[in-house]
Amino acid sequence: MFLCEKFDVFLFDLDGTLTDPKEGITKSVQYALKKMGILEKNLERLVHFIGPPLKHSFMTHYGFSQEQAMEAIDWYREYFADRGIFENRCLDGMDSFLSRLVQEKKKLFVATSKPTVFARIITDTFGLSPYFWEVAGSELDGTRCEKASVIRYLFDHHDISREKTLMIGDREHDVIGARENGIASLGVGFGYGSRDELEKAGADYFAASLADLNRLFF
Repeated sequence: MFLCEKFDVFLFDLDGTLTDPKEGITKSVQYALKKMGILEKNLERLVHFIGPPLKHSFMTHYGFSQEQAMEAIDWYREYFADRGIFENRCLDGMDSFLSRLVQEKKKLFVATSKPTVFARIITDTFGLSPYFWEVAGSELDGTRCEKASVIRYLFDHHDISREKTLMIGDREHDVIGARENGIASLGVGFGYGSRDELEKAGADYFAASLADLNRLFF
């Protein structure tokens, strides 16, 4: 059975799943680290910031306290809100994939750890917003930043069935968040998480490419 027949509701991660935000996110992190007294010239070493909540990443990878992490996030947003948010690109073929789902009368939502205000600017910029019933993310004060909380928010505010809902994302956080809410998940290999990471987290399905995703759905 194709996944388009099995599920009626699809929750999409944003970074690494709908768009490629690598340039904007890594440059924003680089800027924040510099403000915190850490010089990182190699942007590739900052790719692991794509996906997880920023606070978690700053604390885990740089040993920041909660207070330092929040200060770093403020510096991150100074660059991101002005420039980094637009240093991004929609993944090739994603527009067509979403359009096909809408044609099939499916309900689509964005579930991201990124602040909602930024996520909506990104989906508006790339013309993706019309495909989604709601673009949901975290609050600027850091609340609702865990993927499980974002997914729970969507179930609290929309009449959708867990049995008929599939979470689609590129990192383990998407899979874990789905599992904590009792829904199925699909990991994609064209983002920033490995197949091993996604399968260890318990992904129910895996698509290495957008072409594979289309084959699984249609």
